[in-house]
This record gives sequence, structure tokens and C-alpha cells, in this order.
Amino acid sequence: MEVVGNGQLWKRGSMRIGWRCIVYGLLLSGLLGVTAPAQELPIFDAHIHYNRSDWDVLPPGQVLAVLDQAGVQRALVSSTPDDGTVQLYEAAPQRIVPFLRPYRTREDMGSWHSDPAVQAYVEERLKRGIYKGIGEFHLSATYAEAPTVRRFAALAAQQQLFFYAHVDEATIEKFLRLYPQVRILWAHAGMSAPAATVGRLLEQSANLWVELSMRFDIAVGDRLDPAWRAVFLRYPDRFMVGTDTWTTSRWNELVSGMQTIRSWLAQLPREVAEQIAYRNAERLFGNP
Repeated sequence: MEVVGNGQLWKRGSMRIGWRCIVYGLLLSGLLGVTAPAQELPIFDAHIHYNRSDWDVLPPGQVLAVLDQAGVQRALVSSTPDDGTVQLYEAAPQRIVPFLRPYRTREDMGSWHSDPAVQAYVEERLKRGIYKGIGEFHLSATYAEAPTVRRFAALAAQQQLFFYAHVDEATIEKFLRLYPQVRILWAHAGMSAPAATVGRLLEQSANLWVELSMRFDIAVGDRLDPAWRAVFLRYPDRFMVGTDTWTTSRWNELVSGMQTIRSWLAQLPREVAEQIAYRNAERLFGNP
């Protein structure tokens, strides 16, 4: 048995503690090194609404505070009515990207596509010159050629505006045939379109981009779905993330929703994660 003095015992004990710290640090780096950088990613939320029902509950200052808490640096906003979007834009013009939703009230949702009054409403408000797109709107393939839709497509092409469409894959395919000159942002990736279908449509048109709010199938059990991973890697410049605050209660879920998004972004290469998190939106809608 080796006998050593107290000083040597202290020195050896310190060395053991030091090496343990280094080993634990390396282990933690291996375990957390993928996720920690994603937590720092700036987020551009491409699906925010500030509807009339939100105004009294969440004044613009509180909305911006929620975005701060969620790590959302910029947001694409459309609202029913459009006054909500304008309120947020005036409160933070460098932070809010306004889109013009063609709904004066929720009652317009089912008839806007053929309503001359809606067409007049949108044409008048577009004169503000602040909007980057028309939508988010809901539509079925049956009405893809309705008069107001055709007029908005012409305006979008003339003014370089996006069509922000909450539609199924059949309607997107029809849009791509009817309005090939219009840039389309597909809300929710069609809500239920499989990743392979999304990839096929992206291959079909360079004028299609996809927003991923409410797509809870992207990651199941905190693991990124392999099919979605494959399409993200194939088209990293065509996707954006979003939350969809379609009802006031959704604002309470924005912070946790962003944590979920960051968890699957962390499973992608850093460059791809950055593109989807914010770079694609900044490129398309401008960096203030």
C-alpha cells in the first residue's frame, strides 16, 4: 500500500475531479451539441394572425412580448380583418411582414372567391403598398378560376405578391397550371399532404414554397420523420416554419410550439436548419 502525504492526496483528488469534469463536459457536448445550437436559431414565423378577437386580450405590445419569449424575431402576419395586421405593422414595421387577407369578417371565408365587394376591399387596401402577398385564404379546386381569384392572381403577378393559400394538393396543382407566373406559399403543406407529395410538387414548380405550421407529423416522439428529413434536404430553400395563431388560445402555445420546432430543426444539418428557420423567409420577404 502506497503511503502519501496530505498534499499529494489533495493533488491527486483534484486531478481526478478535473478529469471527471472534462469527461463529463465532453459527454454533454456529444449529447447536447446538436440541440444547443438550434436553440439559438432566430425564427421567422411565417404564419401569424392577429384577428379581431385578439385585440382586447393582447394589445400589440403584448403580442411582441410573446414573440420575444418564443424567440421569434420576425413574423408574417395576416388577419381578419386586415386592421389587425396593420396595427402590428405600425407597432413594429421592421419586424412584421404584412400579407393582406381577403376576409373582412369570417363570413367572407366561404364566398370571397366570387365576391366583387371583397375584390374592391383588397384592391383598395393594396394601395397602402406595404403588403408582400395576398392571403392566407381558403379555397377548393372548384373555385380556382372564380372571378376574384383570377383578379387576385393578375394583381399578384403584376405587383410581385405571393399567393398564400390554405388549400389541398389538388388545388395547388390546379394553381400551378392556371397561374404559373404567381409565386405561391402553401400554408400547412396542405395540412395532410404526405412529404413525398410535397416534394413532387416542389419539383414541379420553382414558384412554390411551403409553410409548415400545424404539421405535427414532421416529428413524432421528438424524432424527425425520415420522409420529411429527405424532402428538407432535397429542397432546403423552399420551406418555412410557422405557428398559426388562428384563435386567441393559440398565442398561449406559441412558446412551446417554437420549442417543438427547434427540437426537430436540431436534427438537421445546421445550414439546412437555418434556411428553414429564417433565411428562406428573409430572402423572399426582405431583411430589414
